[in-house]
Amino acid sequence: MIRDVCSLHYPNNLSKTETHEKEGQILKFGCSKGHGNKKLRVISASGSKNNSKSIDTINGKKINGVHVEEYPHLGQRGNVVIVKSTELGSSSSNHSYLLGNFVDDRFVYRQSFVIRSYEIGPDKTATMETIMNLLQETALNHVANSGVGSNGFGATREMSLRKLIWVVTRIHIQVEQYSSWGDVVEIDTWVDAAGKNGMRRDWIIRNSNTHNIITKATSTWVIMNRETRRLSKIPEQVKAEVQPFYINRSAIPTAQIDSEKIEKLNDETTQIISSGLAPRWSDMDANQHVNNVKYIGWILESVPINVLEDCNLMSLTLEYRRECRLSNVLQSMTTLREIETATSDENGGIRGTECTHLIRMEADRAEVVRARSIWQPKQ
Repeated sequence: MIRDVCSLHYPNNLSKTETHEKEGQILKFGCSKGHGNKKLRVISASGSKNNSKSIDTINGKKINGVHVEEYPHLGQRGNVVIVKSTELGSSSSNHSYLLGNFVDDRFVYRQSFVIRSYEIGPDKTATMETIMNLLQETALNHVANSGVGSNGFGATREMSLRKLIWVVTRIHIQVEQYSSWGDVVEIDTWVDAAGKNGMRRDWIIRNSNTHNIITKATSTWVIMNRETRRLSKIPEQVKAEVQPFYINRSAIPTAQIDSEKIEKLNDETTQIISSGLAPRWSDMDANQHVNNVKYIGWILESVPINVLEDCNLMSLTLEYRRECRLSNVLQSMTTLREIETATSDENGGIRGTECTHLIRMEADRAEVVRARSIWQPKQ
């Protein structure tokens, strides 16, 4: 029996909600040249001056860069808002639109998001790609708001001076429950050292209404030279920037992390191969390689349709082994086996499916990503 991928273990103090924002708070957005900066106030669309109020939050949370009001007939989704603007001086913060905040003595960065209609899949819940994108967005905003960020894509100032970037080498995600359209989620992220030359970043996702943890993730990052594309040791100047943010805390207990070596598939051990997968221009990120989230879609290309339709993806581990560029053509390979994924009180183990995946170059068979996924039948 494999370990329970859905069990939760996390300090209770982080599940507490923050104090609601004060009424009348403003949003600041940079505007086009000639118009200066705008000061935006979101008010109720009731038409009554007396009933107008600042609509800053859902349940005290700032959501996706827009403040929306809770409407009973729409659950947590807003209906109509009116935005009024007045002129504001040019001294507003460049990151005022990011709308996250620091908690736990500034070691943890917290941000809330609403799940939008284009972020759900055929079963009307958020996709694994959506979850990964929100994790990445929160991590980047953490750096941008920390005071050490530069104009690089998640790089610190000292990293930018040395033409260095962060690249993820491994990420493991455990999903307890998928959010639906209109649900509000709250994401916490923080960092710690990973060996001598790596950084660990963890996340937890809560349902903003119930405050239950619904997803956990952990990842390992290393530094690469932006021009040579070679891995680099972390310079002492960069360590001095990031070490004040390190906190000895884990989203997932070590015993529950999928740290086992992922088997390398080949033509003999693979059950399904999907070929001719070509990156598009829109798949590239600011670091000039395929965004790490894009590989999930290619992995699913070789997963049987009955698994996609009848099962939920409960756990995903990705090992990134080399970059993929615009000119590369890829193959997606998958092998499946039946496993016992959890223990039921009455019926013993719940049968599930474990998939081993490989994304490789079609031309020279070079490995790009190894992955392992665990699926459970939908209830």
